[in-house]
Amino acid sequence: MKMQKGEITPAKIRATAMDLLTGREFSRAELGKKLQQRFDGDSAISEVLDRLQDEGLQSDLRFTEAFLRARIYRGHGLNRIRLDIRQKGIEDGLFNAAVAQADIDWFALAADVARRKFGLTPAQDQKGKARRVRFMQYRGFNFEQIKYALSVSEYDQD
Repeated sequence: MKMQKGEITPAKIRATAMDLLTGREFSRAELGKKLQQRFDGDSAISEVLDRLQDEGLQSDLRFTEAFLRARIYRGHGLNRIRLDIRQKGIEDGLFNAAVAQADIDWFALAADVARRKFGLTPAQDQKGKARRVRFMQYRGFNFEQIKYALSVSEYDQD
């Protein structure tokens, strides 16, 4: 729903941004894109976004931390999360800082994902092993993490 040019004011843009931010965190780029669509590229959007950031109502760091937690909870690996968060307009430096601060054991996460998906029984043949590796790659784990996860999930009975 686009607004007519005469109806657009910075207050309306801010109110719309605040409505969006009450639902969940948004990156600045993501929020800007939504506002651009709604307000047909109005020049006041950038000012409104700057003000929201200055007031601490929109924060790319907070968004990055929340996004990271949510994706880890879903069982995604670092590569998948990095790819997804780039699409949200977050810079690698900010993402890397959030990952370092989170102190995640990617090997344990990969083992947990493999155990939940495949159980403790080993793959019966090469085709089954390849299917497991592809699944883990899709989830965003690197080769070392996949190798560890599949060996632990198949042979540890804890």
